[in-house]
Amino acid sequence: MMRARSPWILPLSLLAAILLMLLPMPAALQALRPYWLALVLAYWVMEEPDQVGLGFAFLVGLVADLVVGSVLGEQALRLVVITFILQRFRARLRFFPMSQQALAIGALLLNDRIVTTAIRMTLGEPMPAAGHWLSPLLGLLLWIPVFMLLDSLRMGGWRRR
Repeated sequence: MMRARSPWILPLSLLAAILLMLLPMPAALQALRPYWLALVLAYWVMEEPDQVGLGFAFLVGLVADLVVGSVLGEQALRLVVITFILQRFRARLRFFPMSQQALAIGALLLNDRIVTTAIRMTLGEPMPAAGHWLSPLLGLLLWIPVFMLLDSLRMGGWRRR
């Protein structure tokens, strides 16, 4: 018997990801900040493709741009690129073992860093520091716990019987 998913889990998980993006960090660790919103959105694109698509990713990205204060459309573009690639390879990724999924997510986050660097170079901003390229590795390591947490919430495993 399949349990119905609570309608609040998707928006609350995205809100939590945006709030995690706002947490203050020491300047030395700022470049290592994982792209929480991409991790959470990647989960929902893979698990709820009928609800989370390109338009949804664009809107979430615009909200994140407004909240974080980045160039309007930057995160929207980044999330749309990630969502497009995930939608394209979703059927294969869902059957990968978690370790291979984590590697694929790490590759997506590395691609996101390339897109971010291209956007910043286009705007005439300086090249990011070398630590900027380590963030996808942290995202790769966080994929399995994020996936397990969101999957547990989505399936209702957090409720007591």
